[in-house]
Amino acid sequence: MTVPTVVLVHGAFADASSWAPVTAELLDRGLTVLVPPVYNRSLSADAASVRAVAEAVDGPVLLAGHSYGGAVVGVAGEAANVVGLVFVSGYALQEGESLGELQGRFPDSDLAANLVYQRFPVAGGEPGTDVSVAVDAFPAVFAAGVPEATARVLAVSQRPLAAAAFGEPAAAAAWRTKPSWGIVSSADRTINPDVERFGYERAGARKVVEIDAPHLVMQTHPVDVADVIAAAAHETA
Repeated sequence: MTVPTVVLVHGAFADASSWAPVTAELLDRGLTVLVPPVYNRSLSADAASVRAVAEAVDGPVLLAGHSYGGAVVGVAGEAANVVGLVFVSGYALQEGESLGELQGRFPDSDLAANLVYQRFPVAGGEPGTDVSVAVDAFPAVFAAGVPEATARVLAVSQRPLAAAAFGEPAAAAAWRTKPSWGIVSSADRTINPDVERFGYERAGARKVVEIDAPHLVMQTHPVDVADVIAAAAHETA
């Protein structure tokens, strides 16, 4: 029995450290874990980057994506050695669907009114636009439930998401051929929890776990999140 390597994929406005409590929990359970950076430039480029990480693993891989990272793993999961997907407070997109299209079918979360836009240079091309969360709103909207001192640091160390990624259609929906699991953060103020529920149901997730938690459920409920990921890893072994 070969237990897959777990690749944890972070989302927008965060980095790999957002997974730190879950990473430690999974390592303590004897699982092999990788937590690569996601550059948040475009869905296709981010998925290609994560897919390359997965394909470099000698053996099966379980992808777990948080938030925007859910959209990323849904595309990157087409890699032949990916054996399953775990969506954590995330987007499970259909092929040809964008983040904006899926989100637009549901009432806005508190995030929509607290986004900040800033131009960034693109070598040889027109400037792009970065999207981040207003620093003063970040603790309540994105990092609710996280200790205040930690939330303040996270607020000023965000990894923005390029605005173009919101409208980019997903090139694939790996959940159509790979088993999936879902975690709904029922107190999420960043993504409407109904967006999560809808995506997981459409994907035919084997199991959906509802946690009374904010968006950064990996920070506030790491054992619960690790339980779902570890169970998925062993089920796909």
